[in-house]
Amino acid sequence: MSAQVPSFQLNDGTKIPAVGMGCWLGQVGGGQRVFDMCTKALKNGYRHFDTASGYGNEKEVGQAINASQIPREEIYVTTKLPNDAHDRVRESFEESLQNLQCGYVDLYLMHWPFAVITDSSSQSRTLRPDEHPTFIDTWKETEKLLDTGKVKTIGVSNFSVKTLTELLPHCAVIPAINQVELHPCLPQAELKVFCEEKGILLTAYTPLGRSKVLLEHETVGDIAKSLSITQAQVLLSWSVQRGIIVVPKSEDDQRMQDNTKLVHLSEEAVERINKIHEEPEMHRSLLKYHSPEGGAFGWSYEDFGWNMVTGGIIPSK
Repeated sequence: MSAQVPSFQLNDGTKIPAVGMGCWLGQVGGGQRVFDMCTKALKNGYRHFDTASGYGNEKEVGQAINASQIPREEIYVTTKLPNDAHDRVRESFEESLQNLQCGYVDLYLMHWPFAVITDSSSQSRTLRPDEHPTFIDTWKETEKLLDTGKVKTIGVSNFSVKTLTELLPHCAVIPAINQVELHPCLPQAELKVFCEEKGILLTAYTPLGRSKVLLEHETVGDIAKSLSITQAQVLLSWSVQRGIIVVPKSEDDQRMQDNTKLVHLSEEAVERINKIHEEPEMHRSLLKYHSPEGGAFGWSYEDFGWNMVTGGIIPSK
């Protein structure tokens, strides 16, 4: 990685590059685009790749890594358990490993706390939080993967203070990572404090936001201009400086290079960015999975533990 990119130590003693390449392209699959993106990223110094079974592109990510001939131990690979595999964790993990063809996985995450099951008539439904397998059941099965020697570190994704509080008393292994939507519109302050207390690092899967809301924000632009850097560099530096891992995506060579060139932001600049979410209409999720009636994917905001008052999450406008 670029000399400016640090690595963070996880609670199991392993290290993770603070900047990775996100491999979700906005729709399932990606094929040649994903292969080309990862190939470019490797040439531009990236050594951390974040994919998922649900992205439908593990094969292409693995093919790019293998074609690079870079030693496997120099590359950090994250993938995730799909929602419809909470009842077959080991089998799904082996499928991901087969797709990646990279020998082992550095980090394996439970993608979401909810499980989806398909009945004999091929009808799928999202289980309620108290139906089995619960995310506690799923985590216990995920812990067993460590015994295989095929995964180094395990963690979760899209967990809140509420769901982590429910999970942690049942853990033999504390999650090392919690990957969530996190950016200046949704800084996740309460969750960050909680995870730090528990030794869990956060990964931001949307460090630049979406729909240019943040990239075109006046504060971000002013700071970028004053430092002669891009708006994306401002946002990524803000996260990493706060101890948060970032996995932005880009298919452009120059942006790939820029995104690894982190800078140190002054306290004044950090504070200005910290205040963005206090602006009217700015404190919110920038993602589109929220349902009109509230909640997402069949769970309510209360089920997820997304607190509308304290800033756990506010749906996109």
